[in-house]
Amino acid sequence: MDGTPRDRARARTIREITRIGREHLARHGAAALSLRAVARDLGVVSSAVYRYVKSRDELLTLLLVDGYDELGDAVDAALAAVPTDQHRARFLAVGRAVRTWALTEPATYALLYGGPVPGYAAPEDRTTVPGTRVARALLQIAVEAHRAGQLAAPADLPTTAALRAGMDGVRSQFAIDLPDAVLAPGVLAWVGVFGCVSFEVFGQFGPDALGDPATIFELQLGLLADQLGLR
Repeated sequence: MDGTPRDRARARTIREITRIGREHLARHGAAALSLRAVARDLGVVSSAVYRYVKSRDELLTLLLVDGYDELGDAVDAALAAVPTDQHRARFLAVGRAVRTWALTEPATYALLYGGPVPGYAAPEDRTTVPGTRVARALLQIAVEAHRAGQLAAPADLPTTAALRAGMDGVRSQFAIDLPDAVLAPGVLAWVGVFGCVSFEVFGQFGPDALGDPATIFELQLGLLADQLGLR
């Protein structure tokens, strides 16, 4: 194992703090998170916890990164089960993995994709990379399908100078080379997957969830795949 025994012990303690923090998140919500309460469940005085996690904001950041990585790992596992040349099936696998994880971990999903926590701003240097893993996976499917000539994307799309600049920013951030006619539907597919999941997790479909939210989601995935041009 890497690191000294002290380093390993510290890492174990931080993992335990994160685990307890997620339990408190599920019970009380992000706004009510308390390091003192976490310390109590950990069985130590609050001052001991501050040696590992300096503040509530630091705990929230740990929970964000942990949640993003867990979701990213779930998506990676789903992709590993689908051949790389089955682009549409890979897209569907990503969407299903996101929904399954979100319904299993609704409190953490809410922290990641719900409303902002009052008084907290996520540090970009620690959360941007894990927070964009799913988007990167979805866009990479578009890259691979486009490269293989398996993407029936529209030849042209209505656009503006501001939108073109925005697409340039996406290309730069994700280090991908896709024309706007492919990239814009790819971004919308990402938005569409999480929009449908969020409606279900946050109860926005209504008290009966339209009767069959799983089928609604499958319909949405299929429409998004069509929109992206995945044959």
